[in-house]
Amino acid sequence: MRTQGEIEASICDALSRFEQDYMGRGPKDIRAHLIGDLLVVRLQGVLTAAEQHLVKSLPTDKGRDLLKQVRAHLVETARPAMEAMVRKITDVNVLSLHHDISTATGEEIIVFTLAESPLFRETKSKQAV
Repeated sequence: MRTQGEIEASICDALSRFEQDYMGRGPKDIRAHLIGDLLVVRLQGVLTAAEQHLVKSLPTDKGRDLLKQVRAHLVETARPAMEAMVRKITDVNVLSLHHDISTATGEEIIVFTLAESPLFRETKSKQAV
């Protein structure tokens, strides 16, 4: 059985590879946080140069809204693969997926609601407390 940190690291590796393969660019940084039955993933530096240019070239809200719509559609299309990946790593079914992206910072947040908290073994330092 893996530790919470090992599960979070596996999620980061898998989602980073997925972003690279599916979106054509991996994040500059990625962090996963398992909080009970929630898996929160924060990806930074995910916007491509073309996406950044699109946001800047159109009127303020139009570029942002268009990019958010496209990204939301891509995530919905990839949802089954992403859920299967999380299921394989956590050994828990995914109930829902929530997603948002900031066109200002290039930060993307993905939240998976799991059917239950994944089982993991405590690390030695947590056991001693």
